[in-house]
Amino acid sequence: MIDLADYEKGKPYKGKYNRDLAALQERLNHILVAHIVHQRPAVVMLEGWDAAGKGGIIQRLVERWDPRHFEVYPISAPTEEEKAHPFLWRFRRHLPEPGDVTIFDRSWYGRVLVERVEGFATRAEWRRSYSQINDFETRLIESGTTLVKLFIHVGQKEQDKRLRDRLEDPWKRWKTGPEDYRNRAKRAAYLEAMHEMFERTDTAIAPWHVIDGNDKKAARIAALTVVADVLSANVSMDPPALDPEFERIAREALKG
Repeated sequence: MIDLADYEKGKPYKGKYNRDLAALQERLNHILVAHIVHQRPAVVMLEGWDAAGKGGIIQRLVERWDPRHFEVYPISAPTEEEKAHPFLWRFRRHLPEPGDVTIFDRSWYGRVLVERVEGFATRAEWRRSYSQINDFETRLIESGTTLVKLFIHVGQKEQDKRLRDRLEDPWKRWKTGPEDYRNRAKRAAYLEAMHEMFERTDTAIAPWHVIDGNDKKAARIAALTVVADVLSANVSMDPPALDPEFERIAREALKG
């Protein structure tokens, strides 16, 4: 059982952050190339509290990736068109092609989190969505797509500090809005929804990976390590052999 109270230590990162981050990013670059070469699709999905650090993790995840082979989709309230379809429709539209990676900044789990807590979905709707989500993820994985599910957790004290920083720094205010502060008052309801979400959707085929986000550097290293480990386990990391005829043509051309 996942208990978010176990992910609030916030221990400072002990290693050499810049060196370790660079090494991870180089590894992740090789992993993306492997997906391109072997035509494997992947989805990396991040959930977590407001101001938990999801954006910083995504920024460092894709920093060295070829932009032609990944997309980041920030998920907000559904449009009128999206509301006219089943709730998973808008996510299916953005699933990756072979050789690409899709990153969801928030996800289909909004149905059992914000939509549940804020009353945007009825009890019947969010309760039946657990089985719909599990079925969706199972089909996604069985079709050959690797799925990484990350949840970034921060304690109330650290979240308050970051929300206060966003309020006071004019260059960070764009990241925040009234809903962040209204949601804060419902932390107990969100925790209840989160723990039920873990209980119902932490499956053998699509497990959750919870990251202690209370120290940003440690969280970034931990999250990128999980992504690298899961993605590399599901694609051949052997580079393709050089075709002899292509090599002959290329080397002949380079003589000129």
